[in-house]
Parts: sequence; structure tokens; C-alpha cells
Amino acid sequence: MTIKVKAPGSCGELVQGTVNGINFLITCPVDWYSEVSIIPAGKLTGVEPKTAAAVDKTLEYLTVSGDFGIQVESDLPVGKGMASSSADISAACQAVALAATGERLSYDEIADIALAIEPTDGIFYPGIIMFDHVQGKIRRHLGNPPPMKIAVFDAGGEVDTLSFNKREDLAGLNQANEEPIRAAVHLVAQGLITGDARLIGQGATMSAVANQKILYKPCLEQVLHISRDFGAVGVCVAHSGTVLGVMFCERAMAGHDACIKELGRACPEVAYLKTVRLIAGGLIITGDDGSERG
Repeated sequence: MTIKVKAPGSCGELVQGTVNGINFLITCPVDWYSEVSIIPAGKLTGVEPKTAAAVDKTLEYLTVSGDFGIQVESDLPVGKGMASSSADISAACQAVALAATGERLSYDEIADIALAIEPTDGIFYPGIIMFDHVQGKIRRHLGNPPPMKIAVFDAGGEVDTLSFNKREDLAGLNQANEEPIRAAVHLVAQGLITGDARLIGQGATMSAVANQKILYKPCLEQVLHISRDFGAVGVCVAHSGTVLGVMFCERAMAGHDACIKELGRACPEVAYLKTVRLIAGGLIITGDDGSERG
């Protein structure tokens, strides 16, 4: 039997920063996936070192051994802040656990294994969560998103997650941002509770603007100004990556195409990638018959 596990990527984070010095992010999972397959008597295919480490650490955690053929299929851009490594790692952990024992790991167990490898996005948890991506001290479910779409743009280049989180100035910059970040958390949390996409967009925008002092995004002010003219509810960014997203309430997409065209003209520094849906996170296990189980 071939075991397949899909994990969503992200369009950065809805909010990221610190609260009382503790790192956290609010996940922004989207319908752009990485899929890990466990194939009997197969070979490692397309497996990055971090994913191979996830396999080894999962087997060590479960105190079992085994040789598995692992294939990773993903078109998530790497080094952009779209949780490509977190998606690969979390899907690999669950797939290997199922192949080795027939049992699923809990989401907290996956988080612990992933965090032992690198700072990790919590996209594998169901729903939208507030998650300490460095030490795992915060793991709080906030709710499920209302229907929203995000036009994803790339400002270019790559950011290494490990190097970014080792910056000597990062703690001080995050501390200086705590007041607006707390306000952003409140807005996003209220938006999730009430199903109000505009509150989510406002909170994400507040966090994106605060993050300009930490990792500058070219054209962000122009993107904010132009996207509002076309009915967008806000902008989210990869706080430790290069992508940014223009957020639309799904029932008010009339200005979407024109907005992308105008941003391409006014902001050539950022390149449009694709439009995705903001979704509830979580892993999808796919059987040989094509059926899916969350």
C-alpha cells in the first residue's frame, strides 16, 4: 500500500512577532501543497536533507526501524516564506509513522519533531493557530477562516529560515514591535471568531507594516494603496521570507484581475505567482483509492 500525506504551504503569516519575548506566528495556510508518498521497496526521490532528518527523527521517536521509499512532490517555492520545508517535514513525519506503525502522530508530536530540525510553521495543525515557531511554547487554536483568496506576489531573492532566526538584532526589533503586534493578534482573532475577513485583513496588514523594520518588502506601501482601491481587505507577508499576499474577501473578487494588472504596472519589483485560497490547515492522508482523510 502506498501512503500519501499532503501538507499545505502558506502565504507567509497572518501575524508574526513576540509577546512578552516569546516568539509566535499566526498561520496562513493556503491550498498549495506538498505531498509525501511512502512507497514499499522504493528509493528516496526528491528528498531534501531536512526531510530526511524528519524521517530519521520520526523513526527514533517511535523506537522503530525500517527502510522506506520516499517521494516528495511539491511546487511550493523554496526560500520564499511559503512553509515549503515545514510542509515537507510534517507530511514526512506523518507518512513514516503510518507506514511504520499504522498509527498517526498527534499534531503536537509532529511539532516537537519538526522543531528539533528548524523553526517551523504550524500549517499542519487543523484550523488557524497561534504557534511558537521556535520553541513550541504557544500552540493555540484560533478558529477557521471565512472564505478568502490571496493573490501571491514575490519580491525576489531567498531567505534562509535558520539564519534569519539567528539574527542578533531580531529580539530587540520584535520587542519594539510588540504593541502593534498585540493589536494585530486581537484583530485577526476577532475576525476568525466572527468570520469577518476585513478584521483579518486589517490585522495582517498591521503586522506586515510593522515587519518593514525587520525585513523590508519593496513596494509594500504602493501595494497597500493600490489594493485598497480594488477592494482588497488587506495584505499579508512572509515575515522571514520574500512573498506578500493581497487578500480578498471571496464574495467580493470583482477587482482581483484589475488589481493584479495594476500592481504589475506600478510595482515591477514584485512578481505575481498565483491566487490561492486561505484554508484551515491540517494534513490530508490519501489512500490508494484516492479517498482523502484529514
